[in-house]
Amino acid sequence: MSMPLLSLILWLPLLGGVFILFIDREQKKAIRTVALLHSLAALGLSLGLWLGYDRTAGGFQFVERADWIPAAGISYFLAVDGISLPLIVLTALLTFVAVVASWNIEHRVKDYFALLLLLGTAMFGVFMALDLILFYVFFELVLVPMYFLIGVWGGPRREYAAIKFFLYTLLGSVIMLVGILALYFGTGARTFDVLALMEMAPGAFAFQAQRWIFLALWFGFAVKVPVFPFHTWLPDAHVEAPTAVSVILAGVLLKMGTYGFLRFTHPLLPEAAIWFAPTLAVLGVIGMIYGALTAMWQRDLKKLVAYSSISHMGFMLLGIAALTPQGVNGAIFYMVAHGLATGMLFLLVGVVYERTHTRDIPAMRGFYFTMPVWAVIMAFTGFASLGLPGLAPFIGEFFTLLGAYLTGDPFFQLMVYIGVLTIVLAAGYILWMIQRMLMGEEMEEFKGIPDADARELVTLVPPAALIVLLGVWPRLLVDITNPAVMEFIRRVLG
Repeated sequence: MSMPLLSLILWLPLLGGVFILFIDREQKKAIRTVALLHSLAALGLSLGLWLGYDRTAGGFQFVERADWIPAAGISYFLAVDGISLPLIVLTALLTFVAVVASWNIEHRVKDYFALLLLLGTAMFGVFMALDLILFYVFFELVLVPMYFLIGVWGGPRREYAAIKFFLYTLLGSVIMLVGILALYFGTGARTFDVLALMEMAPGAFAFQAQRWIFLALWFGFAVKVPVFPFHTWLPDAHVEAPTAVSVILAGVLLKMGTYGFLRFTHPLLPEAAIWFAPTLAVLGVIGMIYGALTAMWQRDLKKLVAYSSISHMGFMLLGIAALTPQGVNGAIFYMVAHGLATGMLFLLVGVVYERTHTRDIPAMRGFYFTMPVWAVIMAFTGFASLGLPGLAPFIGEFFTLLGAYLTGDPFFQLMVYIGVLTIVLAAGYILWMIQRMLMGEEMEEFKGIPDADARELVTLVPPAALIVLLGVWPRLLVDITNPAVMEFIRRVLG
């Protein structure tokens, strides 16, 4: 295609944010409309990208390249493959959902939507960039709008949560930059082109050097996942963030870490990746069990969902560490499935909080009578999150565990046996939440509160439909990811 489709998708949200800056602050409807149209246009173009991607050819497609700072070997290099394409479409969908979910924002509307669209461009850039410096610019740019969105529009402890999020992720990014510069100078190629570095880096460094560079890159991505024990910023950020920002944080930002492992650490430094694989598996399983156990004891509904995210991200780490086609395909599949299901959970938390002004689970019951539509969707999303067969998260969980088991390594098989306990624990905290909130007699103080309205259903129905579609037709996604996964495994294992 001659049209620069990736650049259009990348810059459309930012263009919308610039337009918003020229609109009078009192024209709130116009501001919301501009944000909606630009996010919807980006979503439409991303679907065109999906339909235009040649799944039989595989490899990187829709390539756009131009010199940016030629003296330093830095270029404007965009492309997609089967690993990044699903995440771009997920980003576009959840950005649109976030704009619709933010329709009732009244405080500093102009600033809010401009920052939300800037965040959209930064996220697209992370998944499109194939120049390490360009990638790093977008990776860091994400911090700025996210910091203000939490710090200005968040809950009572918003400043604390925003600063904690910023400092944790900034520290990880600075260490990652050291690894990027080590690759640049160590290869002697004087280029930040990821594809060129994939060919040169494995042979340019001794094994010991590979391990140190791998650790530097890995740390930056591990904080973003977040991998245990670098997770403590996440519950605070989720609890204090406004609903739409929590959706973006869980659905997209956490995936930047696992995407970084697939795109950068493992293909660039394969020997170190193989050596660290058992450690990554252990950290993944610790996160799975720890997150599930901690979620089980939460009274705050939003904290429960936040800790469940930590648990679910562990599945992805285990699948990537296994370095099998089933494990890596399962990890990518679960990135998408988790983004849809957990994004819906945060939306549903926002709906009930807006009406009841509480997230205390023991203080709520009988919502099957009070808000029947909301309750049915909540039950559906809870079942999806705990891995009910026929829904998308089950496919991701099953294949990550299967991929780890099929390594044939007794250590990885032990990790699978331990990791399976997470599914039981997830059923425990999800079903207990459903029992306490949805069942029982209707509470007098909540009688007459409105059910989910049309705007809220617009945010909930598309991800719910995709959860069902991917659950019964996983090939829709796997046919896209598998060629890229096989190339990934070839680069790492040789």
